[in-house]
Amino acid sequence: MFIVSIIWGVAAPVIKFTLHDFPPLIFLSYRFAISSIIALIVFSVTKERFSKKGKAVEGMIGYSLLAVPVALGLLFFGFDKTTSLTGNVLTAMTPMATVIAGVLLLREHVTGIERTGLTLAFAGTLVIIFGPLWHDGLGTDTSSLGSLEGNLLVIAAIIIDALSALLVKTTLRTGVSASSLTHLSFLIGFLAILPFALVTHGLPQIMSTITSAPITAHLGVWYMAILSGTLAYWLRNQAIKSIEVSEAVVFTYLYPLWAAPLSVYWLGEKITTPFLLGGSIIAVGVIIAEHKKRRNKKKR
Repeated sequence: MFIVSIIWGVAAPVIKFTLHDFPPLIFLSYRFAISSIIALIVFSVTKERFSKKGKAVEGMIGYSLLAVPVALGLLFFGFDKTTSLTGNVLTAMTPMATVIAGVLLLREHVTGIERTGLTLAFAGTLVIIFGPLWHDGLGTDTSSLGSLEGNLLVIAAIIIDALSALLVKTTLRTGVSASSLTHLSFLIGFLAILPFALVTHGLPQIMSTITSAPITAHLGVWYMAILSGTLAYWLRNQAIKSIEVSEAVVFTYLYPLWAAPLSVYWLGEKITTPFLLGGSIIAVGVIIAEHKKRRNKKKR
């Protein structure tokens, strides 16, 4: 999950940068097309057979639709309207939504140490989110927060992603492999998002946009498709299979720490004192939740 946190932390500025050349629907369709080709190659080599059991099928389809076209669609449209830093910090709220959903729906256990770490990390996230208000004053300068519409879209993506994380847990219990679920989700996601892209932009415009885009934009899409897509989702699904959801998502709090340098030096976004303070609190929270938890397990 630490590797996933780096990949997805870097993904925020990559998304923001690449959206300058590719509108959200074209970006998503292009990205999912690459991941789908990878999936077809893997399936042709492994000769994977999927379970035909009702719960397994429902779980695979449900997860594929929620995690890929819906959650990622909302996320990309949100990042198109807000800053990379703000969007990335908002996604750091995912653990709270996921942990609460895990406790309510899966009856997962959250230890006192985890609660302490999550609370500290959540407090750090709040410092970053509301820092611009304290720094600029209410109603004087809201540009650093990005647009309200964009932020709401990112929050909606967080909620959907939390539900999809729980579906991973229940679906993998039916015997579906993490690799198969990951590849299938991008195939279904591509088939689901493509019609919207065709209706919105039309095939000629889609092809023209892709062929005329600079190489840097294509590299952004390939990063999102291969590293942030196929690899990162497989690693996350594999991790969730072996540990509780609440343990896996704590690393989400690290996203802003990886995104900040790129957002500032690459995209030219401004980093504030509240961001540094909040990032430090987040780091302390993650260290407490993970280090002390592992030390207690060794004592047992």
